[in-house]
Amino acid sequence: MAPTIRIGVLALQGAFIEHIHALNSLRDTEHISDAIEVRTKEDLASVDALIIPGGESTTIALVAERSGLLDDLREFVKAKPTWGTCAGLILLSKNAVHTKKGGQNLLNVLPVTVYRNQFGRQADSFTTNMSSPCLQEVSEGANEPFEYVFIRAPAIASIDDSEVEPLVMLPPGYGQTEISENGVLVAVKYRNLLGTSFHPELTTDNRWHRYFVRMAFGGVSQNIKI
Repeated sequence: MAPTIRIGVLALQGAFIEHIHALNSLRDTEHISDAIEVRTKEDLASVDALIIPGGESTTIALVAERSGLLDDLREFVKAKPTWGTCAGLILLSKNAVHTKKGGQNLLNVLPVTVYRNQFGRQADSFTTNMSSPCLQEVSEGANEPFEYVFIRAPAIASIDDSEVEPLVMLPPGYGQTEISENGVLVAVKYRNLLGTSFHPELTTDNRWHRYFVRMAFGGVSQNIKI
C-alpha cells in the first residue's frame, strides 16, 4: 500500500470546513488518508500536517490558549508541514503590524512581517485572476489563472530571512499602505511552512491544496525539522 498522510485543519474558528472539503476532493489522486478537524491536543497529535484557516487571528489564538492547545501548536509548527491562510498567515508570522490593542499571541515561526487588514474592511474584499508559476507543477496541462480571493486580508510587508521563498506578488494598485507601491507579496514558503494571504478554500480550484499536500507529503517523508 502506498504511504499516505493525515492532514488536520484547525477548527477553533473561521473557514475550516471549506478546507476539509477541498482536501477531500484530492483523496483519490493525492497521498491523503483522511482530513480531520483539529480541536484538541489529541487531534493535533494524530495528524502529519496542519492547515490554520482564515478567520479572526486574535480569536483563534485566544481560543487555542484557553483550551490549552497553544503550546502544542507552537511545537507542531516548528517541525511539521503547516499552511496558514489569511488569519493563519498572521499567526505563523514572527511580526504583525496593526494588531488589536494589547497585541496578540503569535506562533512566531515564519520570518516575515505581516500587515493585518492590508486590503481594508470587509466591504473592500475582492477577487483577481492571476497565473502563478508555483502552481505549474500541480496544474493539469496549461497553468490557467487562479482566482485569488481576499477578505480583510493581510499582506507580507517584508521577508526577514533569506530562506523565505516569495511565491505570489500582486501587482501595484492593491492595498492600503505604502508597501503597495511596488506590488504586494501574498504568498511565501519557508522550510516546512506555507503562508498565504488569500482564501483558496473559497474557490472550486483545488490547486493550492494540491500544492500543500505534495509539499506536506515530501516534508513528512524527509522528516523536516527547524
